[in-house]
Amino acid sequence: MADIVYVTGGARSGKSSFALSCAERYGRRAFLATAEPFDGEMVSRIEKHQAERGDGFLTVEEPLDVAQALEDIGPEVDVVVLDCLTVWTGNLMHHVQDDAKIEQAVDKLLAVLRDPPCSIVLVSNEVGMGIVPENAMAREFRDMAGMINQRVARAATEAWLLCSGLPVRLK
Repeated sequence: MADIVYVTGGARSGKSSFALSCAERYGRRAFLATAEPFDGEMVSRIEKHQAERGDGFLTVEEPLDVAQALEDIGPEVDVVVLDCLTVWTGNLMHHVQDDAKIEQAVDKLLAVLRDPPCSIVLVSNEVGMGIVPENAMAREFRDMAGMINQRVARAATEAWLLCSGLPVRLK
C-alpha cells in the first residue's frame, strides 16, 4: 500500500527538507514542482530547492494539473514529493480564476490520493496561524489554502507539522 504523507508548517519551518528526508526511504524518487519562475527571487528559490534535493530525483514541473502529473509518473517511481500545495493554490487562483474549476482540480487530486500510483509526500504551508489578512484576495487565498490543506490532511496516511525545524506528528 502506498503512503500518503502530508507535511505542513510555516514559512522557513523546514517542511521541504523534512519532505525530502521522508522520501529517502524509497529507491526511485520524483519531485513534482509547482512553482513558476516568474521573477528573479522565484528563480533563486527554485535553484536553491534544486540544489537541496540534488540529482537523486526525477523532476517534473507542473504548476496547474498536479493530479494528471501524479497519474503520469508511472510505475518506475516509488515516491513523489509534491512541493507545494500552497503555490499550486495560488497558481489555480491566478490562472483558473473560477472557484468551481478549482474545486474540480482539488477533487481530482483527492481521487489520485485515494488510489495513488506510488507513495506521495505533499508539502503545504500552514496559512491559518497568522493575523487575518487585510484584503479580500488574501483572505480568499487563505481560505482556499486552508480548505485544501484540511482535505489533503484527512486523506493522508500520516501528517506532520514542522515548527522551527522540528517535526511534530499529527497523525
